[in-house]
Amino acid sequence: MAEKFSRQSPWGPLPVADAHVHFFSHHFFELLAAQKPGLTLDGMRASLDWQFPSANPAALAETWARDLDRHGVERAALIASLPGDHESVTTAVRAHPDRFLAFAMVNPRNWQAATFLDVRVACLFPAMHGYSIQDEAVQPVLEWAQQGNRAVFVHCGALSVGVRQKLGLPSAFELRYSNPIDLHAVAARHPKVPFIVPHFGAGYFREALMLADLCPNVYLDTSSSNRWMRYQASHFDLRAAFRRALDVVGPARLLFGSDSSYFPRGWHFQIFEEQATALYELGLRHGDARAIFGENLLRILGP
Repeated sequence: MAEKFSRQSPWGPLPVADAHVHFFSHHFFELLAAQKPGLTLDGMRASLDWQFPSANPAALAETWARDLDRHGVERAALIASLPGDHESVTTAVRAHPDRFLAFAMVNPRNWQAATFLDVRVACLFPAMHGYSIQDEAVQPVLEWAQQGNRAVFVHCGALSVGVRQKLGLPSAFELRYSNPIDLHAVAARHPKVPFIVPHFGAGYFREALMLADLCPNVYLDTSSSNRWMRYQASHFDLRAAFRRALDVVGPARLLFGSDSSYFPRGWHFQIFEEQATALYELGLRHGDARAIFGENLLRILGP
């Protein structure tokens, strides 16, 4: 990856491409408001105390670009975090094509491939939308990915959406659709499609490793504070998670992610620092650090 930007790290200057940034656009908040009677944008501002974006996604893209500049981050995957908001991230990518990649949450039951031509990764949340990843409704999304050098992100494990909790929105997610093992047959049938499982499987760590071990087209994203480690045996920490993932999956199929989302916090640099420190203490080589913190993401999505 061209090193126009780099971030200081234990290995020295490191080019970074973040695989997991939520793009909370103005339309995203409009879609949230529609889910609860009486919820308004003004009410959201009062509840969240966040910096709310303007109606123009390009303006939010500019804010993100400046923040990434400040932190020395070269690229970021921007996730449209509700179905129906994909045009926000594609607008952001058109404004800064050298900085952003368009990811978009989709519900396969309402899938229209023609409207996702500029999206690089379809993000599936089976527990949120109540379907099995093996459901026939998912097949058109997989075909879209296979035909267009695209990838599919599949959220597994525990699912907790902080903004929904803060706003009192229902979160009746169905954990029975969250096991990474369910993705095995799907990934095996589509070996040319990269599948991204975020948060190390978000509590299904063992199952995520089993899946990735059996399917070389499965990648694990390292994003967020990884609170799922509370479900593991005592003394299990980030170093232990990385050690096991490196042993099973190797550095070529780990994707750094911060799970950044809102302003004024902006890019969640503490996540980078914690993960870089853990990997450095494990003795990760500089070349492998470059792969995990950016090159893997850009390689699987291509030009």
